[in-house]
Amino acid sequence: MENIVTLGLVQMSMSDDKEENFSKALGMIEEATSKGSQIICLPELFATRYFPQAEKSTIEPEGIPGPTSKFLSNAARKNHVVLVGGSIYEMDGKKRYNTCVAFDEQGRMLGKYRKVHIPQDEDFHEQDYFSPGDSYSTFKTSKGRVGSLICFDQWYSEPARIERLLGAKILFYPTAIGTVKSIEQTEGNWKEAWEAVQRGHSIANSIVVASINRVGSEGEMKFWGGSFVYDQFGTLLARAGTKEEVLAVECDLSLGARIEDGWRFLRNRMPKTYSKIIGRR
Repeated sequence: MENIVTLGLVQMSMSDDKEENFSKALGMIEEATSKGSQIICLPELFATRYFPQAEKSTIEPEGIPGPTSKFLSNAARKNHVVLVGGSIYEMDGKKRYNTCVAFDEQGRMLGKYRKVHIPQDEDFHEQDYFSPGDSYSTFKTSKGRVGSLICFDQWYSEPARIERLLGAKILFYPTAIGTVKSIEQTEGNWKEAWEAVQRGHSIANSIVVASINRVGSEGEMKFWGGSFVYDQFGTLLARAGTKEEVLAVECDLSLGARIEDGWRFLRNRMPKTYSKIIGRR
C-alpha cells in the first residue's frame, strides 16, 4: 500500500476578493483532506480572477514569500498535506512570473516552478504580464517526487518528458482554460484536444497526469472545469464536471515502473537522433 497515494483536485471559481478566494480554497482543501487526499493541487492563479484576459489590469504581483505563499504554507501545515499551490503572480526584482509553489506537510516550501510557455492571443494576454521561466524542476515529497507545469505548458511534449526524466511520478497541471464568447472553435473542440494531449503525456511518460482547472464565467471567458486524472497508461481515473468540485483520486504509483519494465518507453529512447528538437530559430 506504500505505492498508493490519494490526490486531491480543487476545482473552484474565483471572485475579485483575494481573502474570499483564500477562504474558499481553504475550505476545499479541508474537504479534500477529509476525503483522504495526501497531495492536493489548486488551479492556476487561484487567488484572483483571470486578469490576463485584458491587456491591462489593476492586479499587482507579489513576492515569494508573500501573502499567497504564506496562506499556502499555513493551509498545508494545518491539514498536514502536501500542497501544490496552483500558481501565484510573482514579482522578483523587475520581472514578473506565473509561479507554482509547493509545500510539505509541515508547511515548508519544497520549491517553485515558473511557467515557461506563455500564451499571447485574443483573451490570453499573458505575455503582457509574465516573463517565461527558464528551467524545469520537481518537488521531493513524502509520497514520491512530483512535478508541476502550468496551463499552456500542457500543449508541449518536451516539458512533460523532462519532468519524467527528473524523476517525477505524478505531473500536475494547474490550469485556467475555457471558451471565449467572441471566438468560434473552428479548428475543432478545444476541450477534447486539451484533454487528449495530456492523456498522451501520461502514456508516453508512464506518469500520472492530473489537470486542475477553474470554473465559472469571467468577462468573455467561461472556464469549463473538467479537471481530471489519468494513470500511467492513459486510463481515466476521474473527471470533474463544470461546477465547483473536489476530487479525491487514488493512484498506484507502482504502475509506472511495471509499464516501463514491459514497454521500455524510456530506456529505448534514442536521444542522439533528437538534435532537431533544440534547433535554434
